[in-house]
Amino acid sequence: MANRSLILGIETSCDDTSAAVVLNGRTVLSNIISSQDNLHQRFGGIVPEIASRRHLEIINPIIDEAMAKAGVRFSDLDGIAVSYGPGLVGSLLVGVSAAKALAFSLDLPLVGVNHVEGHLYANFLTGATISFPLLCLVVSGGHTNILYLEGHGEIEVLGRTRDDAAGEVFDKIARALELGFPGGPVIDRLAVRGDPSSFSFPRALMGEEGKLDFSFSGVKTAVLNCIRREMEKGKNVDLHNICAAFQASVVDVLVEKCLLAARQKNVKNFLLAGGVAANSELRRRLRQRLEPEKMEVIVPPVELCTDNGAMIAAAGYYRLRRGFTASYDLNAEPSLNLESRRNC
Repeated sequence: MANRSLILGIETSCDDTSAAVVLNGRTVLSNIISSQDNLHQRFGGIVPEIASRRHLEIINPIIDEAMAKAGVRFSDLDGIAVSYGPGLVGSLLVGVSAAKALAFSLDLPLVGVNHVEGHLYANFLTGATISFPLLCLVVSGGHTNILYLEGHGEIEVLGRTRDDAAGEVFDKIARALELGFPGGPVIDRLAVRGDPSSFSFPRALMGEEGKLDFSFSGVKTAVLNCIRREMEKGKNVDLHNICAAFQASVVDVLVEKCLLAARQKNVKNFLLAGGVAANSELRRRLRQRLEPEKMEVIVPPVELCTDNGAMIAAAGYYRLRRGFTASYDLNAEPSLNLESRRNC
């Protein structure tokens, strides 16, 4: 690859439509994100049909805006990267179709990127010096994984959720409390003024020696039952306290599992990624527990925690540098996992 490599990244795996131009896998020239929160808010969650239709309406204008803001022409690009899974199949198809059309018409390499792997590459856009091997916690509405990387693309999944993803539980608790969608940011804000010891919620799998998997279905059920009991008694639920106690139960588990992983692996860098990586308490606690272990905790800015095209472009750059390209029969894979090491 040339010394100056421009990659267009396209992300439509869920409800955010995004396109970005990234230079050499490290410098963001543009990162345009169109959120659909206002479309899905009244439903309390994402409606796949609405999401895919909105992607279809705006994908081309979003790409054009990303190119214009970056100040580059399509002829300047060196490759097209796109998230092809996991995610909502209708949403993924919009991005994959757009990427294939562009790659074909411009005669450019097409690179398929695993959406979860893309999240960890948001950290490569922070300007931080990142060295391998490293650990990464990817925590979002659909995924909760602890990853170990020996190098680019050399990923080992050390731990994963056995049921609900952490971000999914945040949204379900927020819906029960009528806090709106998405729920994570609201719970984070309310928890600041609450007492985390005001309620006692379970912390699942904390006692499993050496095990790094997660389970959040238990705490979800416990909090929902607590809300119901308070309402049946005619009490007003103390939003600050219940949010603080719930958030603490999730963050405690995430941080303790990360600490355990850090002690199992000899690494210098620990990366945080995914939508829940924007949570202020998680960021604070990870630094508090891991930095005394002589680890540098690297977190992306909040705007790169959400789904975005820049992280896909960065991941695509490093895949392309290793010689991985996709054919034009690349398709959406809604259940794609990190163990599927495709040459695309």
